[in-house]
Amino acid sequence: MLVRIVKMTFKPDAIAAFKENFNRNKEAIRQFQGCQFLELYRDKHNTTIFFTYSYWESEAALESYRHSDLFKSVWAKTKPLFAAKPEAWSVDKVVSLH
Repeated sequence: MLVRIVKMTFKPDAIAAFKENFNRNKEAIRQFQGCQFLELYRDKHNTTIFFTYSYWESEAALESYRHSDLFKSVWAKTKPLFAAKPEAWSVDKVVSLH
């Protein structure tokens, strides 16, 4: 399994558009082949910063999504809303306590 974390900083006046686009597409992203989990977080102190946190079956599954029409459509609407370049990490889960 691969965990993907993406940090996105938005222009203050673009947050509503981002949230609308995310809400419109979140179920399709979560149901995409290989996606096992999806969450959206918002920074408590800098409310223009959001993070997506997702689990993927494999790096190949994530790459399949990143080359899909769904991703291209979502990203085309998201990219112009950024105030800073997004950052992304692909990580392995080492420990998880529930």
